[in-house]
Amino acid sequence: MAENEGAAVAMDNAAVPTNEWERMLSGELYICGDMQREANMRKRRLVHAINTSAYDAFEERDRLFRELFGSLGKGAFLEPPFNCDYGCNTYIGDNFYANMDCIFLDVARITIGDRVFFGPRVGLYTPYHPIDAAVRASGPEGARPITIGNDVWFGGSVVVCPGVTIGDDVVIGAGSVATKDIPSHSVAVGNPCHVIRKITDADREYWEGKAAEYRAWKDSL
Repeated sequence: MAENEGAAVAMDNAAVPTNEWERMLSGELYICGDMQREANMRKRRLVHAINTSAYDAFEERDRLFRELFGSLGKGAFLEPPFNCDYGCNTYIGDNFYANMDCIFLDVARITIGDRVFFGPRVGLYTPYHPIDAAVRASGPEGARPITIGNDVWFGGSVVVCPGVTIGDDVVIGAGSVATKDIPSHSVAVGNPCHVIRKITDADREYWEGKAAEYRAWKDSL
């Protein structure tokens, strides 16, 4: 999948930020300035076009989403309405699906793997604000990246907080709030979200059997 050229500033972890945008992407405190406002206005134009497009304008919305995001893989589909902070800091793999009302606050980078399914109203929130009220009121804020692996399914209204990594082959129950990393091959629920069990070979055998039953029924029609 090709990344939009110039969609986001590439940051070398060893590099010293030279402007507010680089500080933002590096996780340091920054003050919102002209670069953020310009990127946000670009987002507003694209998201407005997406959310006001005709109900059957599938090709138009696909084009707009591909212009909006840093990258969007093959077979990806997002239901409107949708919103984000910038869009250009979000990178999505192949065969992604997001149901309606999802919000990606991509002040830091959001990375989503292949074959990821989101229920409605999923929120990915990278920004954070200082705990100290005086510093917070003076304007500085920050963000930490969110990373989501392959083969992940989020139920409706799942929230992922700044700096969290979700592993591969994870199911997160509806309404959960992920404040810490979730390991691969897990079912996790709750606020704060926590692992309740591993995904096992028995799970795979059961669901492969159910899928085989469906295919046999379909073939019999």
